[in-house]
Amino acid sequence: MMDVKPVVLTGKYVRLEPLTEEHAAGLTEIGLDDTIWEYLPYGGMQNESDIRRWVRTILDRESVGTDLPFAVIHLASGRVAGTTRYMEIRSEHHGLEIGGTWYGAEFRRTQVNTECKYLLLKQAFEELKSIRVQLKTDSRNERSQRAIERIGAKREGTLRNHMILPNGYFRHSIYYSILDSEWPKVKIKLNEMLNQ
Repeated sequence: MMDVKPVVLTGKYVRLEPLTEEHAAGLTEIGLDDTIWEYLPYGGMQNESDIRRWVRTILDRESVGTDLPFAVIHLASGRVAGTTRYMEIRSEHHGLEIGGTWYGAEFRRTQVNTECKYLLLKQAFEELKSIRVQLKTDSRNERSQRAIERIGAKREGTLRNHMILPNGYFRHSIYYSILDSEWPKVKIKLNEMLNQ
């Protein structure tokens, strides 16, 4: 069984710390942007109350053991850059998903996401002894698909009509995975990307 519990993960660019309601104000500064929520199953966030409600929902998932959420802190500025989490935790099967990830516009297409994925994958494979980490994205989100493929995850397939988004859209989700046997190559690739 994997023992997935809150932890702080620190790199050169970001620190991942356990998400709390205290992060809501910082998430609000960057999260009232409709482009963030377009492909996510939560609906748009219009104010700090919406963000706080979202944080509480995610913390409720943590309390039942399915999720472990992190606030992403940008080290150079000290600001909240976004959030990410382990989800779909399947301890008995040594597997989990990395997802629920979103960043403020100024932190996209920077080293932030690359290092977050590196830290989360390293923790999952080297400390938690996962044998499989999955990722998924909306079939319309080509930028996310390219980012997942760029780190070396293998595309497994599409779950059609996987979820209904708040606007009524039937979302198809594309699933990817990285296995423990593939982690050494993915780790090298991520290190190369972080040192470019």
